[in-house]
Amino acid sequence: MTKQLLIACANFVYLFFKLLPTKKCVTMISRQSDKINMDFKLLKEEIEKRHKDIKVKVLCHKLEGGEKANILEKLKYVFHCFKQMYCIATSKVVVLDSYCILISILKHKKNLTIIQMWHSMGTMKKFGYQILGLEEGTSKKTAQTMKMHQNYDYAFASSEAYAKYLAEGFGCDLDIIKIYSLPRVDLLTNQQYKENIQKEIIQKYPQIKEKKNILYCPTFRKNENNMSKRIEQLIKSVDRNKYNLILKLHPLSKLDINYNDVIYDKTFSSFDMMFVADYMISDYSCIIYEAAVLNIPLYFWAFDLEKYVKSRGLNIDYKNEVPGPVSENIVEILKDIEEDNYDYNRLKEFRKRYVPKTENCTKDIVDFIMNYIE
Repeated sequence: MTKQLLIACANFVYLFFKLLPTKKCVTMISRQSDKINMDFKLLKEEIEKRHKDIKVKVLCHKLEGGEKANILEKLKYVFHCFKQMYCIATSKVVVLDSYCILISILKHKKNLTIIQMWHSMGTMKKFGYQILGLEEGTSKKTAQTMKMHQNYDYAFASSEAYAKYLAEGFGCDLDIIKIYSLPRVDLLTNQQYKENIQKEIIQKYPQIKEKKNILYCPTFRKNENNMSKRIEQLIKSVDRNKYNLILKLHPLSKLDINYNDVIYDKTFSSFDMMFVADYMISDYSCIIYEAAVLNIPLYFWAFDLEKYVKSRGLNIDYKNEVPGPVSENIVEILKDIEEDNYDYNRLKEFRKRYVPKTENCTKDIVDFIMNYIE
């Protein structure tokens, strides 16, 4: 069955769901994970605390393997799509954190407001319509058939500097982009949260208190063939008499690490691990925006910069704009860390440009959503 026929069938089934009455309901949809993410959790709690008459539904389902998923996983996803249809058809507002197939391909009620609250704090990496046909992107034909990123009424960007690239990635008009920091920024500036998560991490890894901690958070690469060698190189280069090395690979990574004297954690998120980091090494990962809010010194191990620009592309003048030393040589990066003369003013300017708002982020988004509920 062709994709066009599947889309037509989905719209036919959706006609019946649209006959159901609209309720004072906010539905949040994610295919990033099977568990509720931090941003949705904070929004849900804030809405329920302030507006007890409004129902909040959270639908999180990740299709493992995508189009290559096995039959059972695809069947599970089909049933999940029926649930999505019901919730979308009966809600006043739908909030997304990623591309949602049904939001894009279905024809919705006129009284439905759709908000794309993208899961990334910034767009250092090109995405969506910016990379159609590239190695890391979607084909132009698939994007057109699946109406990728269509039907958004609003999309949130953390800053004006980010807005233009977000609009390009979504293929939408710049005027639907609204400036709101993600809810999780509230946790970055919450001292109680910081102390609680530090306590939990130290309880599991007591050695964290004994030395300075280097956190390595690389971006996800579809082709990970060379990553094992690079990580091994990093592990061998770090002086573990002086530093703990904490590895936090992307959740989609299939790599496995087997070194006894390295903290290769799968319990805590990269977000939480930042609260015990003294230094962060990254590359093109958008976690650097959160790290900037926490004022963590950032170092950029760009060992495949030229190749990455060709296969994916970047929205910034990488070497001149990232707030820290850039090198393809991990020894040079570690030498910079050892010298400990980091330029915090540059980090501050980067933070002000890309995450200017760091307070009341959840409250402000809920206030915006409520404009479309009453």
